[in-house]
Amino acid sequence: MDSDSLLDALLTLPLLDGPQVSPDGRWVAWTWYRTGPAADVYAAPTDGSAPPVRLTDTPDDTLVASWTADSRAVLVTQDHDGDERAQLFRVDLDRPGEMRPLTEVAPRLYLRGGQLHPNGRWLVYAANWDEEAGREIEATWVYRHDLETGRRRPLAQPERAAYIVPEMNLAGTHILYVRKDRHPAGRQIWLVDVEGRDDREIINAGDDRRAWASWLPDSRRVLVLAEAEAHQRVGLWDMDEGSLRWLVDDPERNVESAYVPHGSRHAVLVESRGARPRASLLDLESGREIRLPDVPGSLLPLAPAGGPGRGGRQEWVAEIYSSRQPADLVRVALDGDGVGEAVSLTGIWDRTPLTPADLAAAEDFRWRAADGLEIQGWLYRPRGEDRGTIVYVHGGPTWHSQDWINAQIQYLVSRGFTVLDPNYRGSTGFSRAYRKAIKVRGWGGDEQEDIRAGIEALMAAGIARPGKVGITGTSYGGYSSWWAITHFPPEIVAAAAPICGMTDLVVDYETTRPDLRPLSEEMMGGSPAQVPERYRERSPLYAVGNIRGRLLIVQGLQDPNVTPENVRVVRQALEDAGVRYELLAFEDEGHGIARPANQRVLYRRLADFFEEALAVTG
Repeated sequence: MDSDSLLDALLTLPLLDGPQVSPDGRWVAWTWYRTGPAADVYAAPTDGSAPPVRLTDTPDDTLVASWTADSRAVLVTQDHDGDERAQLFRVDLDRPGEMRPLTEVAPRLYLRGGQLHPNGRWLVYAANWDEEAGREIEATWVYRHDLETGRRRPLAQPERAAYIVPEMNLAGTHILYVRKDRHPAGRQIWLVDVEGRDDREIINAGDDRRAWASWLPDSRRVLVLAEAEAHQRVGLWDMDEGSLRWLVDDPERNVESAYVPHGSRHAVLVESRGARPRASLLDLESGREIRLPDVPGSLLPLAPAGGPGRGGRQEWVAEIYSSRQPADLVRVALDGDGVGEAVSLTGIWDRTPLTPADLAAAEDFRWRAADGLEIQGWLYRPRGEDRGTIVYVHGGPTWHSQDWINAQIQYLVSRGFTVLDPNYRGSTGFSRAYRKAIKVRGWGGDEQEDIRAGIEALMAAGIARPGKVGITGTSYGGYSSWWAITHFPPEIVAAAAPICGMTDLVVDYETTRPDLRPLSEEMMGGSPAQVPERYRERSPLYAVGNIRGRLLIVQGLQDPNVTPENVRVVRQALEDAGVRYELLAFEDEGHGIARPANQRVLYRRLADFFEEALAVTG
């Protein structure tokens, strides 16, 4: 398949996001990108008896928020052109395409989560809004919204900004949410009843440590994932007894997520081994753990499937994916006898002309940082002539790239580029110590040297050539691209295409969403007022005079995360320094370029840009 045909296929390949199984186990809902001009929500029966149903067909991204308790409808959120100011809707399974609005159009607030109370009258969500004052605020509060009267009642009023997605139990009596009042790096679990009378902290792993929690189907117990010194522990908190019992407490295990699906006596534990997720099923009563065998790519159980299993075995809805397997939802037997045959619920391979042979495989590539720390990344190689190397840097930075299909990478490889996707220190997927290591020097510190060391390792291996390396990425990957082009010599990085990347960390702090500021404080050791020199020295803006390579700036103009103000200030600095650059801006995009039509423009421009830039270097 030639590169143009591959790009067409990649940009029409449905991209799966946020699957949720209904409480009765009979349906699974998810968001698919690239089935239209924006993301839409689909659902399919978990017994595989019917093809997916398209629940929404909209001009703006629509995402799954939650199921109703009776499994008859899905709540979805929709923003406008990526501005993240979401409106909530209800879509009933028997009325696909009919989106019933639950909250106001064009809200002046950031709304997070969204669940419908079993009484069908109350909505529960979080919003940075003071209802009494009628204004947007820094902090995020937990609200109960009466659909009959339209009145919003605050149930919990945290003092500091935080990203809060409240979770109500199935009984509709209590709500879990998080606070970051004690320390920017901390994350404590709080519990409030639906009347707002009993609001209290229940889990604190440490003021500067994080905890996560989710309800068990019995509405009385809570599964807890909490940071210890070097690892994460899994436990059960009992609301009636007020007690916490640890189920898994092993420093040798890197458990990164844990949850108890509806209809299951098992907790699903997902631990990462070298950036590859591996799942196990923990029996909450007996303590017996079933470790699922390794399979090609990744397999993540979601919930038991409704209906009888084949051959009397317990069957689950699970997500599978790899760099040669599009993310899919399958029905598969998971028990002590291993993994059974997977049956697709989406029919993903029937929706694309792609075959595994058309896709470049992700190779595990490792190198040593300057301080000896082992760094992992994914290496993709072209089949024919090598036009140069591109470093694709993931965002977060507390996230990690996996062995999965990345359309941008696959297209660049088809255009003849070798691509390195590094999981620098600060990435999840390895250990708590590895993730925390980015904070030793903060943003613009050791993690950037990890990326440089990866480039040098490629050169030492004869894979990359001096002067023939470009760099790109979105969000923190955009920041890393800015850092590389302003701090590395052109022999190491000759061209950069930062996408929605921070340029001035003070400007970014002052203009970003309020709930993101604690992350900056955590990573930089304080606010700009507390450590102004660190914010300045780690801002690429002040080093643009060092640029000796080619520069393409990409920005979504509706971005509330890394705002266009970052571009405005850096353009002025570039012009003052006499540095040439190109700008590609998208009026209808937010944080990242998500619309297929815009991705087509972006991916082609990136490939052309790097082809031109690297052809004249070296």
